[in-house]
Amino acid sequence: MDFKGSDTIPGPRAEDHLPPTALAAVKIVIVGGFGVGKTTMVGSVSEIKPLTTEETMTQAGIGVDDNYGSETKTATTVAMDFGRISITDQLVLYLFGTPGQERFWFLWNGLFEGALGAVVLVDTRRLETSFDVMGRLEERGVPFVVAVNTFPDGPRYAIDELRTALDLSQDIPIVECDARRRASSRDVLMTLLQFLHSLTTKAPA
Repeated sequence: MDFKGSDTIPGPRAEDHLPPTALAAVKIVIVGGFGVGKTTMVGSVSEIKPLTTEETMTQAGIGVDDNYGSETKTATTVAMDFGRISITDQLVLYLFGTPGQERFWFLWNGLFEGALGAVVLVDTRRLETSFDVMGRLEERGVPFVVAVNTFPDGPRYAIDELRTALDLSQDIPIVECDARRRASSRDVLMTLLQFLHSLTTKAPA
């Protein structure tokens, strides 16, 4: 194999390097059903150019993928999304967005490995797609918060109503967000970190 042109392969951009002050890196997964905004959230909050594995949706997905509420969506994540955000000079979060289509859920186990916590993105038009997602996190013992992504045509519910509908305990945070907005997505991640911190400081039973 000829590697003569290998010296022209670009290296990482300066902005992609970890800050020299970084002392800890934490893996966080962004999960949810198809079309709830996982790729959008990773892209809006990442301080580096996010890695995406989106492919154009084809006729093969008709009758297989549930795209209710996302009929205009033309591409979908088939492996993962990846981004990074520095919360402080010392703490960096690595963000992994999971594929939402059920036929790609076999990839989730690998993405969950080593994750400290998760954000479950919810679309109020399709709350039922969240149950399997949360069940898988509970099975693996991954703590999570629920972020309700506000779509213009999505019904609005009080937090207590959502908690009941999703069958969530009182200690799991539920927040509203706009995954398109960096500040909103960052607030969700801060809520998760605060929740994880509260779990570590709980007195043993």
